[in-house]
Amino acid sequence: MTNISDWSLTGGPLDRGLEVLAEVDVLVVGAGAAGVAAAVVAAEAGKSVLVVEKYGFAGGAAVAGMSGTICGMYLASDTDREPRQVVAGFTERFRRELATRGGLTAPQVYGKTWTAAHDPLMWREVADDLLEAAGATVLYHTAVTAVVLDGDTHRGVVVESNAGRAVVLAARTIDASGDAAVIARAGYRYTFGDHGTIQNPTMFFRLGNVDVARFLEFYGEDTICPPYVSEEILRARDAGLDLPRQKIWIFTTPRRGELLVNATRLAGRDGRMLNVIDPADFTEAEIRGRRQVRSYARILAERIPGCETAFVVDTGVEAGIRQTRTIAGIERLSNEDILAARKREDGICRVPWPIELHAGDRPKLTWLLDDYYEVPYGTLVPERGEGIIVAGRCLSAEHEALASARVTAQCFEYGHAAAVATLLSLDNSRPYRELDGREVRSAMAANGSALSRPDRRTV
Repeated sequence: MTNISDWSLTGGPLDRGLEVLAEVDVLVVGAGAAGVAAAVVAAEAGKSVLVVEKYGFAGGAAVAGMSGTICGMYLASDTDREPRQVVAGFTERFRRELATRGGLTAPQVYGKTWTAAHDPLMWREVADDLLEAAGATVLYHTAVTAVVLDGDTHRGVVVESNAGRAVVLAARTIDASGDAAVIARAGYRYTFGDHGTIQNPTMFFRLGNVDVARFLEFYGEDTICPPYVSEEILRARDAGLDLPRQKIWIFTTPRRGELLVNATRLAGRDGRMLNVIDPADFTEAEIRGRRQVRSYARILAERIPGCETAFVVDTGVEAGIRQTRTIAGIERLSNEDILAARKREDGICRVPWPIELHAGDRPKLTWLLDDYYEVPYGTLVPERGEGIIVAGRCLSAEHEALASARVTAQCFEYGHAAAVATLLSLDNSRPYRELDGREVRSAMAANGSALSRPDRRTV
């Protein structure tokens, strides 16, 4: 057993009486898209992997938040009206598993690009099966409460469940919490959006008993609502319904007679921004979100053909979170990187998704047409701390850049990248910050990621 006598907990000395629950090569905190990818890739390479997840299932924002779609796989275009997938790797592996089980729709039009909607139950089942087959150990219903440090080197975490508190020791930690939960508990630097302003959370919901054919005949093929639907919402708002967003999105799902609706905009009662890191704000978002769902379901039933006898199947387990903490990394994805469609020699993921900034009564979309940019490896590596890397929406990025880079297809690949970097770090006894991002890129390409040779715009 490792001697922990000289180690400390963030905020105080390590309680020597705590049980050491496990000692592993790789600890993954969070079982969303990034966490599942990281754990599967690391475990399949023969490392001992433990996944800690606060909910009783995998999926994170995709399932608990019911974001419901795999966005970020396809190019946007004004001229090419067929979906062109440019992201592969673990993203494609998970997409294929869902599709094989009937848990994913065909690509659906989303403005100038495409997305695909998934069945949240099948998402969980695919994740369970992949994690189990890879040999990863998973602890659901378990939360991280503190970080174990040896100076500035991460040695593990303290976890808590209904069974009590215990220590998990790990040679490497992947913070895939989405909220940079481990980074924050270690006291490392992070930011919230644009000088504290972050994107609005939302409350997704599923609508059942829909005549989908009649709905689509009226609504059209684009999942972003047409102007005449926005006009109906504005008329209902004037009549007193709580409908803060008039530009809404509605997707068909793999389930018969069902729609997935992204319509709500969650702000405080006084109109202030809600930061769901604060449990008081999170609670307000949840309650107001469920009430808004009833208003939007009512307008759909009263004014949209095919929805006359529809009912709310359910909402997300939690409000859909787009943004919380953003780490300070050794590199930062800039807004200019997106606008210039910049390719990188150390790029670990392609991103064709628009800058999709959710603020106000309608989202602001800045499209990348017939192109994509690449996220550099260093955005996953915190500027301080050894033995830890992040994966997911908390990567180091400017506010608008994150509004593009945060979506599900990319989160799968961030987890893939974090796992590959972890394998290189462990096998060669090298810190994450000393790895060459080109090595990570090369290994990911060998694993099937769509990362071809950089072109002349590569930096």
